[in-house]
Amino acid sequence: MTLELLNIDCLGQSLRLEASMAGWQILYWGGQPVAGKNADGNAEGDFNLHFELKDQNSGQVIPCELAFKLHWQPFSFEYQLTVAEQTLANGERDVKDIERQTPEVAPKVTRKPSTIGLLSLGFKLLKSAKVIKVVLAGASLAAYSWLFSLPFALSLIACLVVHEYGHIRAMQHFGMKTKGIYLIPFMGGLALGDAKINTRWQDVVISLMGPFFGLGMSLLALLAYWITGNIFFAGIAAFNSLLNLFNLLPILPLDGGHVLKSVSFSMNSIAGLLLCGAGAGLGVLISYSFGLALLGFLLLIGTAEIFFEWKQRHQSHLLPLDRYGQIFSAVWYVITVAGFCAVILYLAGTGDDLLALPLKILNS
Repeated sequence: MTLELLNIDCLGQSLRLEASMAGWQILYWGGQPVAGKNADGNAEGDFNLHFELKDQNSGQVIPCELAFKLHWQPFSFEYQLTVAEQTLANGERDVKDIERQTPEVAPKVTRKPSTIGLLSLGFKLLKSAKVIKVVLAGASLAAYSWLFSLPFALSLIACLVVHEYGHIRAMQHFGMKTKGIYLIPFMGGLALGDAKINTRWQDVVISLMGPFFGLGMSLLALLAYWITGNIFFAGIAAFNSLLNLFNLLPILPLDGGHVLKSVSFSMNSIAGLLLCGAGAGLGVLISYSFGLALLGFLLLIGTAEIFFEWKQRHQSHLLPLDRYGQIFSAVWYVITVAGFCAVILYLAGTGDDLLALPLKILNS
């Protein structure tokens, strides 16, 4: 997989440069490859691609050169296009430019079949019919009311909506078009957007903003419980924390899986990967220390899955995180997980059997 680094006009045709961290470089003119190099491990530094173009009017063959300086982490790209020894274009691009671009050729992402993926595809086909949102919301309310009670069903839907709204807000922050929130009975919710992400940072922010909004809801519900003493608010805080905590498990396609994959796949050295593994191991140890056996077990499984896929990181079309982005993402993830665990542990200590249920699930 390659990332589109440049797309400018040259002699009336699109001149597009694609590259990857493995060292691939392909230059297209009018959709046809005109220059490039294979994946040789030389992925950054100063490069010169020489090629010839045929003028459509005169038929003359014109010598051209694209000189550029590329650095992946942190990302920077400077270029100069010379046509017939005359500078035709020059400039530079940064992460913001990559985030907001719409590639001329949409990247093909191979995904493992999953129920969530199939449901997402199905609802994308139906997204033009806004009535489907109302129908699904009604079906979800009826299903959860049948299983539990109407007040609990309304609370659960509110938790799902707040979580998915966090994803929506993150997409809008990056200028992506969104199609809203779809509630799926017994499955949760989906926040759908039209645009494809271009960077690992976008993947992290969009993935974490859902649980982060959920953490805000849990803390507000906990505050309401302290003020009113009403156990209903404590129940919302406890079960909303459990719902979001499971979503942060490092297993794809859950939000936690996207975060761990983005951080680990942005590490180019074995030392970085080992550091990531040490952090995950510490998380497992802490989980078992607090009696959160299920959380620790799933954390171990998810981390192993990411490690097995790590060798394929250079084949991704996503711009990797720089060192600051890796650290910030990891800290943000840990703080969010710790926040939910703290809420669950605190409410389990109140002595109420219902409020202790989330902790019992994690202890299983």
